[in-house]
Amino acid sequence: MSKNEKTLQVSVWRGTEDGGAFQTFHVPAQDSQTVLDVVTWIQQSADPTLTYRYACRVGMCGSCAMMVNGEPRWTCRTHVSRVLDGDRLQIAPLRNLPVIKDLAADMDPFFDKWVKAGGVHRPSRTREEPIQKVNPESSGRVEANKGIECINCSVCYAACDTVAGNEDYLGPAALQRAWTLYNDEKVQDRGAILDAVSGSDGCLNCHTQGSCTRYCPNELDPLGAIAGLKRAVASSFFKRSA
Repeated sequence: MSKNEKTLQVSVWRGTEDGGAFQTFHVPAQDSQTVLDVVTWIQQSADPTLTYRYACRVGMCGSCAMMVNGEPRWTCRTHVSRVLDGDRLQIAPLRNLPVIKDLAADMDPFFDKWVKAGGVHRPSRTREEPIQKVNPESSGRVEANKGIECINCSVCYAACDTVAGNEDYLGPAALQRAWTLYNDEKVQDRGAILDAVSGSDGCLNCHTQGSCTRYCPNELDPLGAIAGLKRAVASSFFKRSA
């Protein structure tokens, strides 16, 4: 870098689940530069041992999600000019997940909860039976469609303060998936879905702060899905008690 070249002061988390610290790098500032561009420059030009995760670079996979100046974001679609604090930038692994190394978070707890919340589709018909017809205009299908663009990037999970305070809480993405399946006409046992999300770690623990919806890069509404589950759980309870 030349002496007259404008640079960014970038603090990057280095370490593992057992501990670590922020390390500062001076990165050349570029036009239309993304946060992922910054991380890539550090790994390629300053420290090849930096560990991070990415794949598509165009906002399709969500694997590049990190904490940027304290907020969860897709780094491939976050331009530095939008988040820069003066000439400073802080990059860390996603919150609420174990750290494998540096900027790479362990996604296993996230997906374990996704499955625990009933995220696996259990069809109502076998392969030998005719394919069930679904009216795309039905209220259930319309509701289910609202969440199908979730790509499990875990941004909502990292944004959730309920997860931060209760590590057993299923989290917004898992609950949104449960709500999607609950409204799917082809799902066999909706009661099983409600049972999976109504426990001490389920939807009733949501504090309705809305960070999940605010930070979702695909502009989905996990908070609305969780509210739907709460209503369904309450309705099921009173029906069983009647």
